[in-house]
Amino acid sequence: MALPSLVKYETETEYRKHFERIYCRGKVLTFDEIRVYFQANKFDHAFYESSARDGKKDRFSFARARRIDWIKATLEASDANIYQGWDKQKKRYDPGRRVCTVYEDFVVIIEIRQKKYGELKGNFVTCYKADNSIDKIRMSPVWTEKTCRDELKKKGR
Repeated sequence: MALPSLVKYETETEYRKHFERIYCRGKVLTFDEIRVYFQANKFDHAFYESSARDGKKDRFSFARARRIDWIKATLEASDANIYQGWDKQKKRYDPGRRVCTVYEDFVVIIEIRQKKYGELKGNFVTCYKADNSIDKIRMSPVWTEKTCRDELKKKGR
């Protein structure tokens, strides 16, 4: 599958407006019809990086932001590889976290919840180029709707 184009704006503000227009106010569905919701405050987590490599995201990253349209393309790609996400606190894989990758080592992470009438919905968590962790991600358990629903039922969600 061809790589989506990079988005090239001059300012952080332009990227932020793009994110809010396309993602926060737009409608994004995964290839398997899960609606994904985006909150404006997730912009900083997705497009900032640490200048001191201490985990504190304090600098806007144009390199990250240029891949802004890869989020939607990744979620919509029917040939994406989908894995369970890792829960750092519980030190285990979480079937309610869905990690999607299709373009190089770019990943999109969403958290899956169940709506009142059983329909699944996703909440955008983050996206990034997983150049240091892509091999580990590809060794994660495959995400399946059944496993996710079973986990949500256990958690009462």
